[in-house]
Amino acid sequence: MFHESMPRRLSSLAIRAGAALRGVCVGLVVLAPAVASAQTDWNSPRTMAVVRTAIERRAQQLADTGLLSYEAVAHGYLTFLVQLGRGFPTPPKIVRTDQLALQVYWQAPDLSKQRIIGRRDTLLLPTDIYYHRDHLAIVQNNFPNVIRIGEGDEVRDAPHPLSENGPRLYDYAIADSLRITIPGQTFDVYEVKVRPKDDTQPRVVGAVYLDRRTGQVVRMAFSFTRAALIDADLEDISIVLENGLIGTKYWLPRHQEIEIRRAGTWFDYPVRGIIRGRWEISGYKVNETIPVQTFAGGEYATASPSELKAYPWRGNILDSLPPGVAVTTDADVRRVQAEARALVRERALQRADELRLAAGGLSDVVHVNRVQGLAVGVGFERQLGARASLGIRPEYGIADGRLRGTASLAFGGPTGPTLRLTVGRRLVDARLEPERSGIVNSLAAQEFGSDATEPYEATSAGAALEFPAWGLRWTAGAAAESQRAVAVHAQPALGRYASTIPATDYDLWHGSIAAARDAPLDLLGFDVTGSVRADGRAEIGVYAAPVAALAPCPIPPANSWGLSALADVRRDVAGAQFVARTAAQVTGATRGAEPAQDMVYFGGPVTAPGYALHGLVGTRGVSQRVELRLPVPFVSIPLNTFGRSPARATLAPYFNVVGLDGSSAVQTLAPGVTREQRLFPSVGVGLIGFFDLIRLDVARGLASGGRWSFSIDATRSFWPIL
Repeated sequence: MFHESMPRRLSSLAIRAGAALRGVCVGLVVLAPAVASAQTDWNSPRTMAVVRTAIERRAQQLADTGLLSYEAVAHGYLTFLVQLGRGFPTPPKIVRTDQLALQVYWQAPDLSKQRIIGRRDTLLLPTDIYYHRDHLAIVQNNFPNVIRIGEGDEVRDAPHPLSENGPRLYDYAIADSLRITIPGQTFDVYEVKVRPKDDTQPRVVGAVYLDRRTGQVVRMAFSFTRAALIDADLEDISIVLENGLIGTKYWLPRHQEIEIRRAGTWFDYPVRGIIRGRWEISGYKVNETIPVQTFAGGEYATASPSELKAYPWRGNILDSLPPGVAVTTDADVRRVQAEARALVRERALQRADELRLAAGGLSDVVHVNRVQGLAVGVGFERQLGARASLGIRPEYGIADGRLRGTASLAFGGPTGPTLRLTVGRRLVDARLEPERSGIVNSLAAQEFGSDATEPYEATSAGAALEFPAWGLRWTAGAAAESQRAVAVHAQPALGRYASTIPATDYDLWHGSIAAARDAPLDLLGFDVTGSVRADGRAEIGVYAAPVAALAPCPIPPANSWGLSALADVRRDVAGAQFVARTAAQVTGATRGAEPAQDMVYFGGPVTAPGYALHGLVGTRGVSQRVELRLPVPFVSIPLNTFGRSPARATLAPYFNVVGLDGSSAVQTLAPGVTREQRLFPSVGVGLIGFFDLIRLDVARGLASGGRWSFSIDATRSFWPIL
């Protein structure tokens, strides 16, 4: 089977990937339940009679003197993908795809050879991933009696459920009688569930599908217990093997799929590496003479470079990918994963507890802003059993000499509700939308005095409940907070920093509820993602005196509130892509002026390109961008072992407009902007290239106060880890 030697570098993401074959959909028609309460009728006499027949047939197949030899051709794909984000809400993104053609040989009693006769690949993100030899081959004979995957580096010594020792190690239950239809063949089968008697040992978990007439294995679909997974970073391994009847007697491989997922973190940002594969085996020639020299050397071989290059591929490799390989896990694989968890205790499939570094991204470890100057901090997180974790994240600002940080205690599973208790002191950015990635903002702040954040300090203790419902990710929180203004302490290499916002110093109760849709929602042909949030704030005690420059009104509000929304809309249009981004925010107070930290802040390359970073402030505002992304030819750059960058880029002309309520008495405005202005349009063009990692923008603000602007940054999908 296959294993993956870890990609030493998708290094910008710090991933070590797993391996996979990816699979086939077959027709399943339920005829009738075989046994009442099948899930609980383990090891019944009828079930064990079926299993013993299957074990005997399997042994006969392996020793069948009538099957002297065969050769076949296998065509397959290995696709390396990456998923990012907590809960991995969006489909995996392809990094690399390999298309392969194999010549497969077998000869009794146990000679086998697999030779790669065709191979091509395409690289969509930089990586020097490589595979062990058995990654590039099919599984013959439904695995031997002891299953090893990745040459024993991923799964080692898991007994086969249909080996002679199987009944001593596994429980069995007939779940259903089914009819499996594959091209040209239909079989009535028993679906036999398999679970280990001792799930703390390396064992198989899943189902085998046995021909009702002969007891032969038609299909296997299974995963493994946690103890069988050698690498602690492996999440799970899901395998589907399907056999076909060749001639009238021999059950031989015809379709295979395997997915091995390995998860890790870039600091505290979840990253999952996946390699999926899919193999179709056909063109069998049975009991024909195979020259003995064919089996010389090792089991795996590769044709010469000239022979590989001459293989007659058809079409583009990405165009020829099976449906669904590039975007989501196959339904069969998902079912294997779900059933494995249902058949054994959850702890038998869980990763081991561990102490690890924790941070939201690279900028949580080191960053620069005008308050702290250079700030450094390393956080830690410790699992406390299966459903609790403790996190500590300190941070020290060199320029202001102030220690900040948070400590949190979380209770809950990876997919269900999570209660998080948090206490700490931190700098908070008053902006709804970041204008730059963290690393680019640090560079701009350090070198040119351009800090795109609007910081104030919050000391708080509170709780938040995170839970999924109605296809959304919900967060409800409540905290006691003390908010304070902060001052500029740092000095950039060039220029000078803008002053910080004149935040109101006061103590408050703060409640919030937010809902987010991370996975795209198909709405009238458009893919929509986004979030909404509502905040309510009530003072505790008396406000400190407001900063004089804040507003002519000296009476602070007793209570304030805010509503905000973000939305992304995408649609493919005739080879191009339409993209729209909306950011809207409104804030209010029951009396007096809104605190400066609750205001709406627009201005910069994301919310208002062509206008100053701190230029557009009010109590109600919306930023709307629409752009059309067009593929264009571009220079391909060689990257040694990482391959070459694609010979294409994306041109993205766009129009942006900000609508702002300028009537508030509490408002700071950029030079040239008047309070009577309500609309701030701009036009620009972006160029996205180098594996879609880098974006350059040039824009011009069209209203008074507008100007030319230029920016370069990572594309937004990578901002959370930067």
